[in-house]
Amino acid sequence: MAKNPPSPDTLLSILPPALVASLFGRARVGHLAPQQMLFLAGDPGDGCYLVDEGLLKVYVVSQSGGERILSILGPGALVGELSMIDGAPRSASVAAIRQSKLRFIGRAAFDALARTQPELYRHLATMLARRLRDIDDAMAATSFLPLKGRTARAVLSLAEAFGKDVGAGRILIRQKVSQSDIAALAGIAREHVSRILQDWTRRSVLTRLAGYYCLEDKAALERERDGP
Repeated sequence: MAKNPPSPDTLLSILPPALVASLFGRARVGHLAPQQMLFLAGDPGDGCYLVDEGLLKVYVVSQSGGERILSILGPGALVGELSMIDGAPRSASVAAIRQSKLRFIGRAAFDALARTQPELYRHLATMLARRLRDIDDAMAATSFLPLKGRTARAVLSLAEAFGKDVGAGRILIRQKVSQSDIAALAGIAREHVSRILQDWTRRSVLTRLAGYYCLEDKAALERERDGP
């Protein structure tokens, strides 16, 4: 199976190839089964991971037990990089959505490379700034967007990260995600997402085949996200 190209906000799209090879060329390879935990919030931050294959979710759990997905990461994404910089415990939990393959680099190896190639920090700062903007957007969506707007934002973010233009303006999300995943990403109940997706399916805004969502009318979803 061919790998998806890295999205614009992944480490592989930012770092020069030679630096990626230096950083992860000898990294330890690991695998995760679907639903298997990579680490929990509060765990020691002993290194970071590069996603080679699969799909991971970064999430937090409320006191009532509700799950909120902060981001969904695919091939080329870096996971756990904050702990590489400040050495603090993990700020969120990460688990596999699909069978995943990752490469791990410990903090000592990272620090050793950064001492000889300090530009590594500049590239990481660029990626972290983009992620901070995404978090700001997510918080604004949770505060101000109606339910359909939040759901549209979640679907559009998946399309931006994993979408492929399959002609006639149709965008196929080349990762299987569940209604529960979309709900957790949007920050609303799955029942609401189910009704919204059914409405969009009836209106031919969105279709689903064999677990893959396809945006049939991206402009309609953008109108839902952006509001009147």
